[in-house]
Amino acid sequence: MVDLSQYLPILIFLAIAVGLSAAFVFLPMGVARLTGAHNPNAEKLSEYECGFPAFEDPRSQFDVRFYLIAILFIVFDLEAAFLFPWAVSLDLTGWAGWITMMVFLAELGIGLAYAWKKGALEWE
Repeated sequence: MVDLSQYLPILIFLAIAVGLSAAFVFLPMGVARLTGAHNPNAEKLSEYECGFPAFEDPRSQFDVRFYLIAILFIVFDLEAAFLFPWAVSLDLTGWAGWITMMVFLAELGIGLAYAWKKGALEWE
């Protein structure tokens, strides 16, 4: 038989979390509605981008180098995130852990060499 009383602290925690979340969402909206001047007009409700109306077609082509650099940064940043726990637990994993990490680093090195050769790291 399952003792459901053990779940009571979790349910209390969830109720408090839902209550606080609702308060943080709806309380500022209610206070703003009561204290602020709610005067919508066409200019306030119009779409804007950085303070001025859009002047280009949103389907125009754009340079994706920034996104490529960002993705490469995430990949090599995760490498650093994997290196620390590996270094801390190296005495427990032994040679198998060391060899596995060297294979992982070799794959990342090959990926870096490929990206470098393709010119993905060039910024003009």
